[in-house]
Amino acid sequence: MARLRAFTMPKWGIEMTEGTIAEWQVKEGEDFAKGDTICSIETAKITNEVDAEYGAKVRRVIAEAGAELPVGALLAVFDDGADASEEEVETFIANFKPGGGAAKSDPEKSAPEPAPEPETAEPKARVKIDTNRPSSPEALKLTEEEGVDISGIEGSGREGRITYQDVHQAIHGPNTAKPRGTTVLPNEDAIFASPLARRIAALHDIDLSSIGGTGPRGRISKKDVLAKMPDEDGGAVSGAPFRLVANDAEIVPFDRIRKVVAKRLTAAKQEIPHFYLRISVNADPMPEIRKAANLVLGCKASVNDLIVMAAARALARHPDVNVQLHGDAVHRFAHADVSVAVASPKGLVTPIIRQANRMRINQIANATKGVIEKAKEGALGYEDMDGGTFTVSNLGMFGIENFDAIINPPQGAILSVGTSKRVPVETEDGAIAFETRMSFTLSVDHRAIDGATGAQFLQTFKTLLENPEQLFG
Repeated sequence: MARLRAFTMPKWGIEMTEGTIAEWQVKEGEDFAKGDTICSIETAKITNEVDAEYGAKVRRVIAEAGAELPVGALLAVFDDGADASEEEVETFIANFKPGGGAAKSDPEKSAPEPAPEPETAEPKARVKIDTNRPSSPEALKLTEEEGVDISGIEGSGREGRITYQDVHQAIHGPNTAKPRGTTVLPNEDAIFASPLARRIAALHDIDLSSIGGTGPRGRISKKDVLAKMPDEDGGAVSGAPFRLVANDAEIVPFDRIRKVVAKRLTAAKQEIPHFYLRISVNADPMPEIRKAANLVLGCKASVNDLIVMAAARALARHPDVNVQLHGDAVHRFAHADVSVAVASPKGLVTPIIRQANRMRINQIANATKGVIEKAKEGALGYEDMDGGTFTVSNLGMFGIENFDAIINPPQGAILSVGTSKRVPVETEDGAIAFETRMSFTLSVDHRAIDGATGAQFLQTFKTLLENPEQLFG
């Protein structure tokens, strides 16, 4: 059974006697759910969105956007049951009378009633209009009372239906009165725009004459004005609709180095059974020994140079980690040829510090500086890249705490270096102190290196960094 409901002008506060429909968010024939926004209503003080208290279908919109109506006036008809017939809707509208929500008059504040017309004044003759154009009863009644030629009226209702507002506008012309409490920009009084759109345009100095309205009969709505608001930082202004911009892809083909890297790392991740061992090291002793070494040897060794040196010395003590895997054979090496991961303009490269276990810290620093400069200039040769028994990859300078690096085949392991940070630790006497900790992750090829072997290598590596004087013994 059809259940028609009247949607009327609400009353917010004692002083509210009328309101203006700023913008409809639903259209005739549309369904809405409980909580959906139905429309925006503007009063002398506020503009408020009206949310649905129940779900229904919009059967008829009576008051067009921009209409100023008293509290309790019929704004729309909703159907929250089975679809009612058009005749039932028309009967409901014709029989509607404002209920208790209508404003009550205050004898002390109400304006004087207009003087009655002279008794000699003759009532306006009502002209019977015979037409098959779809029109609301109130619209047809007004055309007959005013003798309006209905053929010249363009209906704004559903499927060209002529509404009461269409006839009223044909008689009196567009409503160009300034909305209450709104500042209208010069020369805009004749522009067909909603009160809320005018207010937003006035606040942001937007010329309404430059805006094309998307509302009924070309009326400028709030969203039309918001779409014209300046977008200073590339994001939508608060309240403005999000607008998509061109997002064309820049196509960058792989160069020769990128192709090689992609092929090797894809194969490595697919074919090598990686497992990972993690350890943290007390890095507080490293700066002092580095400072002393630089002073004595006249070099500029970095923390990463100390890490390469410690890894190389640990590899020499654990040759089972200093390996390459070729087919079904493991190749062990007596000396550590340590590859250093470097970000070059052409991508990631891993030049080699050869026999780093036999070098002093100044020699490692000079060799590392040399290959980094060649990498930045794109001048690395085959001899700089061929071979390598182990790799060190450091992202700690970027604040990365830890990461899992992909093994660089045919090597059996790679050491990733994280950032250092101050952390609280418990001392031997139970007190709390702070020390600098640095995290390391060893990615291991389980085909060539067992877990215990990798763990023993990391223990030696940790001991060398926490006791760096052993590196110079």
